[in-house]
Amino acid sequence: MTPVALTIAGSDSSGGAGIQADLKSFAALGVYGASAITALTAQNTTGVSGIHPVPASFVTAQIDAVFSDLDVSAVKIGMVAQAETIVAIAGALKRWAPRHVVLDPVMVATSGDRLLAAEAVDALKTMLFPLASLITPNLPETAALLNEPVASNEADVARQGRQLLAMGCRAVLVKGGHGHGAESTDYLIDGERSIALAAPRIATSNTHGTGCSLSSAIAAGLAKGEAMETAVRSAKAWITDAIAAADRFAVGHGHGPVHHFHRYY
Repeated sequence: MTPVALTIAGSDSSGGAGIQADLKSFAALGVYGASAITALTAQNTTGVSGIHPVPASFVTAQIDAVFSDLDVSAVKIGMVAQAETIVAIAGALKRWAPRHVVLDPVMVATSGDRLLAAEAVDALKTMLFPLASLITPNLPETAALLNEPVASNEADVARQGRQLLAMGCRAVLVKGGHGHGAESTDYLIDGERSIALAAPRIATSNTHGTGCSLSSAIAAGLAKGEAMETAVRSAKAWITDAIAAADRFAVGHGHGPVHHFHRYY
């Protein structure tokens, strides 16, 4: 059987993040990708100039169309934009009950532009977190979700991760890319343990779509039948290589994209 993953997220017109990055990640890792678009963005490597949300009822229609025909093994959720969309996604996931859901709580773009309405944050936490196999916030997103300062040490990261875990998800990956030091360390936290996953910090400004691509890579691993820790470790190694290869590209004048197909060219 061909492994299939569905991304539910926004479209990035410059192709580096969002739906486009998700589908590239799935393809690079040998998984067939389907999509349900939650919002259109007018976006490039320097910023987001416009957001056009897709009506919630049409988000539902897209998800239903995919699940009614394709054998979806994993779902990745990215930009959801507004509360009505969250309600629609939660309803659809409860109906279709996918085996794995990876939720990337996208709140702010790499450029600093806000991608989630402030009034939708509570809906994200109460309606989608309990349906998630894994959530993948970065350090600033973790802090924002908890209304706390950004964690500055391993103990605070673990404590904040456990607070998010208590909201109903099965596991949390707190991403350390916004931290400091020679290594970028992510922390995988579940009900039993906290696992530190370190990789060399790479000096590049071409990091557009990093979070989208990592969460999609994890979903791809789960779609192929990998255990959670294995999927996370594999995805971490893959995105590290994709960032390291990003400077092979000369795309745009801001934060360029990572190299999803670094294994091939």
